[in-house]
Amino acid sequence: MFSKDIGIDLGTANVLIHVKGKGIVLNEPSVVALDRKTNRVLAVGEEARKMIGRTPENIVAVRPLKDGVIADFDVTEMMLKYFLNRLKVKGFMSKPRILICCPTNITSVEQKAIREAAEKSGGKKVFLEEEPKVAAIGAGMDIYQPSGNMVVDIGGGTTDIAVLSMGDIVTSESIKVAGDVFDHDILQYVKRQYKLLIGDRTAENIKIEIGSVYGGSRSEEMEIRGRDMMTGLPRIIKIQSAEIEEALKESVAMIVASAKSVLEKTPPELSADIIDRGVILTGGGALLHGIDQLLAEELRVPVSLSEMPMDCVALGTGIILDNIQKLSRR
Repeated sequence: MFSKDIGIDLGTANVLIHVKGKGIVLNEPSVVALDRKTNRVLAVGEEARKMIGRTPENIVAVRPLKDGVIADFDVTEMMLKYFLNRLKVKGFMSKPRILICCPTNITSVEQKAIREAAEKSGGKKVFLEEEPKVAAIGAGMDIYQPSGNMVVDIGGGTTDIAVLSMGDIVTSESIKVAGDVFDHDILQYVKRQYKLLIGDRTAENIKIEIGSVYGGSRSEEMEIRGRDMMTGLPRIIKIQSAEIEEALKESVAMIVASAKSVLEKTPPELSADIIDRGVILTGGGALLHGIDQLLAEELRVPVSLSEMPMDCVALGTGIILDNIQKLSRR
């Protein structure tokens, strides 16, 4: 039984695993539930995510990745080992080669941590690739031609923005403003405006169900439940799309500013290509209602959403795995 080459999108919010020849075989939240007393893993992935904010004191639901990098090495290793064992990708006598993605501006120490976690969880040889490059390939961009392609990858922990040409990154920026920050903004807005405490999962549901960042593009309302800060008792309120737009205004402005900054640093010839080809949005944050319209208006170039924004990085790892011999020669 031979092992398989696998690609991992090790995201702050979700882990996606692509097995060569099979496609994306796993898409689970990056959450591990641990027993504090024994340090034993109780649940991983979706099962563990359901426990966030709902566990007794001795059980803790941990998200081992923060801002696109490893915050808790041991828990990341446990999580990867669990997923790889579940998928049975290790051969009888051999280990799989692993391609893993990372943000563009991480340090060599952070890169080493990602590499080590993958090796300790069962990888024979580990390759690292920069996330926006892999996302662009997964979104169907031909980045190996001498022409400019721009991708904005909005994940859970980071937003990676890059202009690519000839198979590599020409200019890029990575900022720690993405899906998690949006959730936190909503949580803080509800706390400030309504004196109501809500959890991360409720904030995320609000973002998905009625969230918007472009003026007047959505007008929906949602009923939410939380704990009243004054009385300590449960309370129900109604919240509107326009309020979420207000809550997310500052964070989204930072993404727009970074995209402008990348365009300003781009050579003129490649800028001309981007006017023709436009910008592609990838990552779960790209599904935020109206973000494509807002970026198109601010950057004055066409902006389009990739077909499967949440899967782009994992799909990209699959395409790169098909050409893994090129990486092996590096």
